Amino acid sequence: MVEHLVFLTGHLAKTRLENVLAGLEKRDFTYDIVDIGVKVAALMTEEIIKRRLKCPSGADRVVLPGRFRGDIERLTAEFGVRFVRGPDEIADLPAFLGRKGRAIDLSRHDVRIFAEIVDASALPLDVLLERARALAAAGADVIDLGCLPDTAFGHLQEAIRRLKAEGLAVSVDSADLAELEAAAEAGADFLLSLTEHTLDLAIRHKVTPVLIPAIPGDLESLGRVIEMAREAGIDFIVDPVLDPIHFGFAASLGRFIEARRRWPDAPMLMGTGNLTELTDADSSGVTAVLLGLCSELSIGNVLVVNVSPHTVRTVEEHDRARRIMHAAKRDGALPKGYDQGLLQVHDRKPFPFTTNDIEALANTVRDANFRIMTAADGVHVFNVRGHRTGQDAFSFFPDLNVATDGAHAFYLGAELTKAEIAWKLGKRYVQDEPLAWGVAVPEKTDDRTRLAEAGHTLRTKKEGK
Repeated sequence: MVEHLVFLTGHLAKTRLENVLAGLEKRDFTYDIVDIGVKVAALMTEEIIKRRLKCPSGADRVVLPGRFRGDIERLTAEFGVRFVRGPDEIADLPAFLGRKGRAIDLSRHDVRIFAEIVDASALPLDVLLERARALAAAGADVIDLGCLPDTAFGHLQEAIRRLKAEGLAVSVDSADLAELEAAAEAGADFLLSLTEHTLDLAIRHKVTPVLIPAIPGDLESLGRVIEMAREAGIDFIVDPVLDPIHFGFAASLGRFIEARRRWPDAPMLMGTGNLTELTDADSSGVTAVLLGLCSELSIGNVLVVNVSPHTVRTVEEHDRARRIMHAAKRDGALPKGYDQGLLQVHDRKPFPFTTNDIEALANTVRDANFRIMTAADGVHVFNVRGHRTGQDAFSFFPDLNVATDGAHAFYLGAELTKAEIAWKLGKRYVQDEPLAWGVAVPEKTDDRTRLAEAGHTLRTKKEGK
């Protein structure tokens, strides 16, 4: 049966909504548009909807504006029809409808993140534990304790026991066999960088080793240690070792591909830090490519490092990337259109409105409140007194007539600067909302069952200041 949708909107958005829906190709649903009687669609409330909506017969779903703040479950129960939130912007409605309202599932992944604390031996126990908890909260599955050359790790065993007591899995990476022995005795889950010459340690303690070639780049020695581990009947993970750019990077990619060909069922690990840490590029894009390679080669483990400040959110980036790649692989699709978390500097659709759209909206405004929007030609500011377009936040000030209104001037300066930054970068701007930086900045939690608080300028006016 053909689904019948009801779209709730307000006066200002109705024409735009009508045009978008009428322009859809291969539409597999019928629809009604209901103007609920408010000027701005996002200002409709549960009570307004309950009082004013006469739901058309035969409706299967009622689509609310994405910024609607109210309890959609209560509305569903009240009307006996399923209410859903659509996208925040009408321009994104075709994509929303193309997926028929199906939420994208990023809850699953098939990659385990080892997050290394590279200077663990030099950290006091309380600092080490605090850092481990932060890594786990960011998405790490295993806390890797990195041991430094010529630096005693006297609290190694205590650190392992404390981390294990908190429910954290632990790995240890050291070139010192005595430290690896101590780690195994304390209950470490994994020992990193073992070769055919050191594998016996893992066999004796029945701990899972991460195996590397005894000679850098030598898959033959890697093959020998794999056979030794198989004969011993222990679990293991294979790491052909990813090298930095200009120091064997291309050849190391070939090793991963060849290793997967030779050992199609062997669990594998890729240490991504040699690219993210040692390349001056935003780490989110580098991570996306490397996790895409892991997805294609079924590499189920990554070793993540954060030493350089430019990789401060690398665990979060790996966590989001593994989920995106898993969902795309499951769907047999490109890793595109699933999530914006790795699009930090630019957006795929930065300007949901054209200049003509904004001009049409500006012509309907009948009050003095300033609206700020962006389009490909720059920043737009408009109210009942006029419509101005520019590309420099400071250029607007002489025409705004707020020189004697400090609170309003401050607000407009902040918003216009934010809009200018968004326009220059090609990011989406929404008035009174923070710019979205993906996982590069902790996401703001937004309870859309409740109305937003008044902004600074409105609060100031209400308080009579």
